[in-house]
Amino acid sequence: MSKKIDAFNTALAAKITSGVATMWCAYIFAIIALISLPDAIKSGNLITIVAWVAQTFLQLVLLSIIMVGQNVASASVEQKITETHTASLGEFELAKEARALNQQEIKELKQIAADIHRVLKDLEPKLLK
Repeated sequence: MSKKIDAFNTALAAKITSGVATMWCAYIFAIIALISLPDAIKSGNLITIVAWVAQTFLQLVLLSIIMVGQNVASASVEQKITETHTASLGEFELAKEARALNQQEIKELKQIAADIHRVLKDLEPKLLK
C-alpha cells in the first residue's frame, strides 16, 4: 500500500510542479496578488505595503518565474550534455577506426619484416661465398 501512496504522491508532485513552473502560473499569481494591493495601499501603513510586496507579490510571482528559469537552465545543460555525448561517440568511432587501421598497418609491417628476414636469409649463403 505504501508504494501506491508514494507513487501517487510522486505523480501529484510532478504534475503540480510542472503546472507551477510556467509563466501562465506566474501571471495568475500576479493577478491574485494584485487583488489585495488596493487594501495594502489604503492602509497607508508602510510595513503593510512592504509586507504585501515581499510576502504576497514577490513570493507568489517569483516562485513560478524561478522555476521557469530553472527549467530553461536545465534544458540548456541537457543540450550541452547531449552534444558532448554525441561528440564523444564520434570520437570513439574515430578511435576505433584508427585502431583498426593501426592493427592493419602492424600486420603489414610484420609481413614486410618477415619478407626482409626471408630475403636476408636467402642472401646470407651467397654473401658468405
